[in-house]
Amino acid sequence: MNQRSKLFLIVLTVIFGLSLIAGEVTAAEKIFKLGVLAPLTGPAAKSGNEMKDAATMAIDEMGGKVGDYTIELVYIDDQSDPSKGTSAYAEAIERKGVQAGILNWNTAVTVAIQPMLAKYKVPHFFCMGAGIAGNEKWASMPPEDRYLIMKGWPIPQKLVVGYVDLLDYAEEKGIFKPEKKIAALWGEDTDWGRSLVGGLAKGLKENGWEISTEEYFDLKKTDFYPYINKCKQAGVSLMAGSSTGAASVSAIIKQAGEVGYKGLIIADGLGWVGDWYKLTGRISDGVLDMQPQLSTPNQKAWVKRFKDRFGYNPSPSAAGQSYDYALFFTKIAERAIEKYGELNSETVTKIGREEVAEGKLTFSRADGALVHARYTTDAASVPDPTIGPADFFFPIIQYKKGIGFSVFPEDTKQTELMVK
Repeated sequence: MNQRSKLFLIVLTVIFGLSLIAGEVTAAEKIFKLGVLAPLTGPAAKSGNEMKDAATMAIDEMGGKVGDYTIELVYIDDQSDPSKGTSAYAEAIERKGVQAGILNWNTAVTVAIQPMLAKYKVPHFFCMGAGIAGNEKWASMPPEDRYLIMKGWPIPQKLVVGYVDLLDYAEEKGIFKPEKKIAALWGEDTDWGRSLVGGLAKGLKENGWEISTEEYFDLKKTDFYPYINKCKQAGVSLMAGSSTGAASVSAIIKQAGEVGYKGLIIADGLGWVGDWYKLTGRISDGVLDMQPQLSTPNQKAWVKRFKDRFGYNPSPSAAGQSYDYALFFTKIAERAIEKYGELNSETVTKIGREEVAEGKLTFSRADGALVHARYTTDAASVPDPTIGPADFFFPIIQYKKGIGFSVFPEDTKQTELMVK
């Protein structure tokens, strides 16, 4: 064999060896594709993009890996639309290989995706579309088809009683002395809006309030002058409601101020958008909301990291909770690897059903939880998170200069309720 032939064989051998090494590296690489479901466009896009950014940040800060698996995030835009959201999710599973999902923001989407999850046997965790229709859909399905493992927000009826308790407390203390206990209720025309307003209406009526009007609006509506004038003329002392649309909820607050409405305003969810104060300004002073706060040194450090990276202030609800839930999922994934030796849809579903839904696997301050003391559920709460000061808990806050101060319950109170 001549020198040229020998050299050719050596080159072939080296190339073959390198290809084997590359093949081994490729074979050894393990990827788990996690869907992040959120309204990245549409009326709730501001909240949706906070969720996306927070989940991204959480996984990046984990180094992008769980065990020897790389966690690849796949962003799914549901557009706050159940049909579009379901189609986008199915495509993410079929074409992009999504093996599990987290988050979402709208109840109608929470309802719509559940049969699709069962079809593909893909588990989903921490839906924040919290209206009761999501729970009813979950309860109507056979247990083996419940691939929505745990929601990320309880039904609003469980939380809004806090507003009624605050009003009673303020009346007893002589802080709030309405001439007439007349309330006007408003909300987005969705299951979320109707669930929350329905819960408020029930609680207020039981506590001696007259409901002057109860109206529901399209998520994109921004003209509330006729509604507010009607409330003013009726002598309403409380306007209360909720909308997930940033433009809509800020408009009703601004227009109430412009019209000269002097009663209390509950705008549940105003603080879901991190930079909401840019939309309302000082006219929002005195508005009541139910929001966790980011006030501890650890929380403030997280806010700084978030703003440094994304250029805006995060909300505790949309961004903060999404960050926690993304980290909770990594704990679920770690447990799946530990117990079953691999990470896939089946092992994650098993851990979800056997340990998360049973309250055996939780995520708490000790694990790095940012917003709530602990995220868990139990047989009495599932699929909702368990609520309470030691678990998922929202104090009632009142805004002043864009900052929320806790006014209820007493053990969280930072200041007294301010009444105009």
